[in-house]
This record gives sequence, structure tokens and C-alpha cells, in this order.
Amino acid sequence: MRFWNFSANAEEDSVELRIEGEIVSDDDAWFYEWFGIPVASPNAFRAELANYKDKDITVWIDSWGGDVFAAAGMYNALKEHKGRVIVKIDGKAASAGSVIAMAGDEVHMSPVSIMMIHNPWSGARGEAKDMRHMADVLDEVKETLINAYQSKTKLSRNKISRLMDEETWMSAKKAVSEGFADSILYTNTVEGADPTVENSFMFSRLAIQNSTSFTMDRFVELFSKIKKTEDSTTNQRTPQAPLSLFEKKIKLQGRVFNR
Repeated sequence: MRFWNFSANAEEDSVELRIEGEIVSDDDAWFYEWFGIPVASPNAFRAELANYKDKDITVWIDSWGGDVFAAAGMYNALKEHKGRVIVKIDGKAASAGSVIAMAGDEVHMSPVSIMMIHNPWSGARGEAKDMRHMADVLDEVKETLINAYQSKTKLSRNKISRLMDEETWMSAKKAVSEGFADSILYTNTVEGADPTVENSFMFSRLAIQNSTSFTMDRFVELFSKIKKTEDSTTNQRTPQAPLSLFEKKIKLQGRVFNR
């Protein structure tokens, strides 16, 4: 299933683009598509973006994030685009999703949307030196993310680093005040809005983990239905390659995520 939707406007010579769902590497995209779950991967994204050279693009984002390197590829593709890129966040631009948003020449947020930035995280196994090496890798990955945020906000690297350390959730008003967004959609101001995100306990890594858990639960549910159907037919068997890769992808060991 395609994770985006390009809609060209011939009269205005502009294109509308919507990015939804998990942001994953090109190697992992087939796994999600096999289960009919929308995902974003950089190579397919770049290939179709090339069909709209020089056109202005409005990019709508609603994503929890995902693979940090996949997000970097999509960020670069939008920065290289010759037309003007306007980003509009109508739901969430969390984690790696916020990195892609930084590619916009302008970034606008719905008054009911949310943006989140935090440190990249991953899993590792092995000896103590392997753990230390992974920590060093994550530190370097963080520096690359700071580059994207600083280019947009002009904030100091130290401040951005602190915001990432604190896993900062931003309402539209707070994102504008910090420079991560340029304006709030549909209104010039939000009357009575607090620049901080109230009840911030509701917007935490747990929400992202729950989202990921929901996705994996859906994988298991769909996979079980497929296997049950095929097992009931004597002339059919569940393909072995998808099954082994399914089990492999569930573990997701040693991957770097920004979500």
C-alpha cells in the first residue's frame, strides 16, 4: 500500500503530498506493504517526487516517526526539490516525522496538531564494548538531527540538545514560538492557549510504543488469518520466506529509530 498521495493541480502548477504512517527503510518497506499497512520509505518517495520537478509542493504530515536514516533520505529529497515546499502538520509530526517537517520552506501546524523531538534510540546486544559503541553511534546520530532542527529554528545546538533530552512535545503555539513552525493554520492566534503542552503525560514515549505495539498486533492478527486460511487448503502452504522474515523483523535488534 502506498504511504503517500500525490495530487497535482494543473491550473496552479502545484502538487499536494500526504505522508502518513511509519517511516521505514527501503529494505523493510515490503514487510509493511505485505500486510497492507501504509509506510514511508525514501527510495520510492524520491522516485515519484522526481515526476514533479520544479512544481510547488504542499506536504501534509501525520506520522509517529520511525527509522532515522529513512527520514533523513526523505528530508534530503525535499530539500533538493527545486519547487517551493510548504509543510502542513494536521495530526502529528513526532520524532523522525518532525525531521521531515524541517525540510519545508514554510512549516504550518493545525491548532490541534502536535510535534515532538527527542533523542534517537535503539537496541543492542553483545559485550560491554558493543554497548559503548552503540552509545557513541547514537550520540553522532543526534548531532545529525540537531543539524536539521538548527537549520530551521536557528536555536543554539545546546538548547536543541536539551529539548531532545527532555523529549519535548510542542503544541502549535509552542512550536511557532521555538521556531520549529512558522504559523498556525486556520487562525492567526489561539485564544487562551498555553504555549506548553498541558497533560504532557499523555504525550510520551508510551504513546509511541503503544502505536508500535498496535502495528505489530495488527501484523500478528493478519498473519494468523492468512496462515489459518492457507493451512485449511491442502494444496496451499504459507510461503516460508515471508514467515522467516516476519519473525526476524519482529525483533528489530540493533536498529536506530527516532521515535
